[in-house]
Amino acid sequence: MSGIGRRGVGGFAEGIGYLFKGLGWVARNPRWWLFGLVPALIALTLYAVALVWLGTHATDVAAWATPFADDWGWRAGFRALVGFMIFIGGLGLAVVTFTAVTLAIGDPFYEKLSEKVEEDLGGLPDGEDRPFWRSLLRSVRDSVITLLYVLMFTVPLFVLGFVPVVGQTIVPVLGAVVSGFFLAIELTALPLERRGVARRERFRLLRSNLALSLGFGVPVFLAFLVPLVSVVAMPGAVAGAAMLVRVRLGEPRPS
Repeated sequence: MSGIGRRGVGGFAEGIGYLFKGLGWVARNPRWWLFGLVPALIALTLYAVALVWLGTHATDVAAWATPFADDWGWRAGFRALVGFMIFIGGLGLAVVTFTAVTLAIGDPFYEKLSEKVEEDLGGLPDGEDRPFWRSLLRSVRDSVITLLYVLMFTVPLFVLGFVPVVGQTIVPVLGAVVSGFFLAIELTALPLERRGVARRERFRLLRSNLALSLGFGVPVFLAFLVPLVSVVAMPGAVAGAAMLVRVRLGEPRPS
């Protein structure tokens, strides 16, 4: 294996490590774990209602989206397949956007949680003390922009999902990689914003060590595929993101 390959594998493993370090931190601080559950539970309820509706109306949505198949003898089977793909696409989109929506809902919760983690790791960085409404607007704006980037990738991947073999092998892997990277972007927004790092610079910073970013984000994405796990793990993911940012910026590492 080449040196680059070893660094890539090592970076990916290190990223996974920060997720587990974050989960370990909230396990040692259960009061903050419970504090961080509140916005995740609210977001989960909203998404559950939306996905139940999509699941019960997927065939109707497929029929609306495929009027050209009205005269096909096998339209029922075709629309059942399209409806299934629509639901899978909606489920994937829910996983990708769950973090953004939860962070937007729980901005004050996760801001405090992230700050507490950094205090335990050596103290908060010097920075501008922004009012809550400005932080909330920033969170919503950045989440919308990130969502647009996600759609740029997920829509073509959704279409490729209909291609035999490729849609069942390569596409899910690419989807996990893309989703994992953008989840890392969302989760590290709080500690990076605290340091005055702008959105474009945040993208550049995480791309500069892609293996580390994916090692953190991809396991989060896979965990978030399970609804209850997404709620339980969210506070730990926020804590792990704060740890990861301190390392990327050369600040003290967590023990």
